[in-house]
Amino acid sequence: MSTIYAQDITDALRYSQDNIQGTARFRALSGAFGALGGDMSAVSLNPAGSAVFSSSHASFTLSTSETTNDTQYFNGSGSTNDSNFDINQGGAAFVFASRDDSPWRKFTLGIAYEKTNDFDNNWFAFGTNTNNQSIDLYFLNYADGLRLDEISALDGESLTDAYAGIGNAYGFAHQQAFLGFESFILEPDDINNDANTTYSSNLANGDFNHDYTYTSTGYNGKITFNMAAQYEENLYLGLNLNSHFIDYQRKTLLFEDNTNAGSIINDIEFENTLSTTGNGFSFQLGGILKLSPEFRVGLTYDSPIWYTIEEETTQYLATVRDDAGTNVTQVVNPQIVNIYPQYKLQTPAKVTGSLAYVFGKQGLISFDYSRKDYSSTKFKPENDYTNVNNNISNMLTDASTYRLGGEYKHKQFSFRGGYRFEESPYKNGITVGDLTGYSFGVGYNFGNTKLDVTYDQSNRTNETQLYNVGLTDAALVDRTNSNLTLSLSFNI
Repeated sequence: MSTIYAQDITDALRYSQDNIQGTARFRALSGAFGALGGDMSAVSLNPAGSAVFSSSHASFTLSTSETTNDTQYFNGSGSTNDSNFDINQGGAAFVFASRDDSPWRKFTLGIAYEKTNDFDNNWFAFGTNTNNQSIDLYFLNYADGLRLDEISALDGESLTDAYAGIGNAYGFAHQQAFLGFESFILEPDDINNDANTTYSSNLANGDFNHDYTYTSTGYNGKITFNMAAQYEENLYLGLNLNSHFIDYQRKTLLFEDNTNAGSIINDIEFENTLSTTGNGFSFQLGGILKLSPEFRVGLTYDSPIWYTIEEETTQYLATVRDDAGTNVTQVVNPQIVNIYPQYKLQTPAKVTGSLAYVFGKQGLISFDYSRKDYSSTKFKPENDYTNVNNNISNMLTDASTYRLGGEYKHKQFSFRGGYRFEESPYKNGITVGDLTGYSFGVGYNFGNTKLDVTYDQSNRTNETQLYNVGLTDAALVDRTNSNLTLSLSFNI
């Protein structure tokens, strides 16, 4: 039901960004593997990397993740801490050596699964909003200009049937206005006129106490089919065909109360849930060139990801109003799952250049630079999403990512470390801030099998609006993500 849902920039950005995941060795170098290869997650970064393997190879990775969110909202502050355990990566590359005098020395075929982003997140914001900003503005914005008979229940019609019928007939915006009217938040200027299109609020101006909770789960993942080859001694070329999938669930809950003189509505509870699933396709082209036995360069092109996405939502609203000195609770709980039409999302392409210097068998140092233009993200069909696509173009920008990693080997041990810096995708640099991260790890080579352990941490500060319409005041969320990763790899 419902013809159009309110997709926005945050949805576009959520599925356009990725994060450092993958094997422990890959994470220990902060993902600076574009010119190195020889690792299954390096293959996910640069498809030519599988041709660096001298024999068939497989790896499997487990990780624990801990996320701490420190929030600030007006005079209130809070902190949450959550952890989870997951399978980050698994895959294998099969090496086929040439048996003749062909300059193509070997070919590789590979398949791998990798989690590209983790959506598990939980934070809360509470405080007293002194900007005269209430959730009533959310419903007023949606109701403005809509006819009263298009946002209200008919005589004898249940709220459930009315909510469903309005969604089918008119869409998301009308449903939000319906919630505001039927909960008594909105007051029509002429309640006896079905053609009324102007509304006021039953909440008086003043301060509003807010208690807002955000909870999300899910992840982005991809399955990669890899083909690569080595030409002569120094050139490696590869292609990845990627199947992507989205599994994302979100719940937001707002409690608002006020003691403002003249307010008819004193308490509001507003809950929204979102369930998103999707699948997509992308490809990658990459190459690695040995300029000397020590010095290597890499280049990778990541195509856009072309997603097809489906969404479902539910809503709940309850208010407490003063009715002639008596508190009356009004509950609008449609118990309806809104199922929205599929839509398309095209994420931005990415180009990565890489340099690496290998000190024989003693170690290496590696550097990757990537650039992605987030302003090119597009919802499709474009005619249906003109406004949001214009907002994306105006508010987002191209962003660079820098990754630096090093490794030192001593007997069977390998000691590793890395650093990364990712620029904000927003032109203002504030809505989503810059990301900084570091990593260190150790590995042990048993001969045919390797065991690697890595710890990495990243930090980013965001200014997150509670709602994209009406109540647009933002909570400052300082997020720190820490991971402990264990990988087992072996030659087949």
